[in-house]
Amino acid sequence: MSQVKENDTVKVHYTGKLSNGQIFDSSLEREPLEVTLGQGMLIPGFENAVIDMKVNDKKTVVIAKEEAYGDIQKELFHEVKKEQLPQDMAPEVGMGLASKNPDGSENQFRVVAVNDDHIVVDGNHPLAGQDLTFDLELIEIK
Repeated sequence: MSQVKENDTVKVHYTGKLSNGQIFDSSLEREPLEVTLGQGMLIPGFENAVIDMKVNDKKTVVIAKEEAYGDIQKELFHEVKKEQLPQDMAPEVGMGLASKNPDGSENQFRVVAVNDDHIVVDGNHPLAGQDLTFDLELIEIK
């Protein structure tokens, strides 16, 4: 029976959990994740965990933050004056915002503080700074 190797296209069911057991994402209620390894589409720890699995293998892995979304980077927090926001916007903590770059690409932010004259936004991935646990089941190697 063949094993997953670098650059294979695989189908994987997964459930991702935080260290407190809270589920943050799962494919169990939808189609399995289909991805070609080695293209940077997955966090490194997830991709490394799939390598050498065989079809129908199941395992649970803990992925350190360094192999997931990294540490929280302080330089990705920014203050934005309320006058720079759309007039009809009522910012709230937890709200997602996007800003367009001159080249047309977008940056995603979360509001982490609302003050009288400004808000503070965080450009880190929401799972940055956290170790993640994944339950994996290899469905198919293409």
